[in-house]
Amino acid sequence: MWGEMMAEIVKIKTAYITLSQLLKISGAIGTGGEAKWYLQENDVVVDGEIDNRRGRKLYPGMVIAIPNEGEFIIESHEAHGDGHAAE
Repeated sequence: MWGEMMAEIVKIKTAYITLSQLLKISGAIGTGGEAKWYLQENDVVVDGEIDNRRGRKLYPGMVIAIPNEGEFIIESHEAHGDGHAAE
């Protein structure tokens, strides 16, 4: 589905972030208010299953595929390496 794209690491400083927050981080949406519309129009895949809940909690280890943005892996901020940091 996503070809040979490399997954991007998203580091979080909290126990989880919401799908809406990840959509903003990824650049898929500009504001949280756009999340509901975006998820109605696009199939976001969370750990292999389509999920359209903007409040879906994303924990370290989860893999999310966002149309036209790529694949993202949630990691705890304590893990080492580069990536986006989210609170």
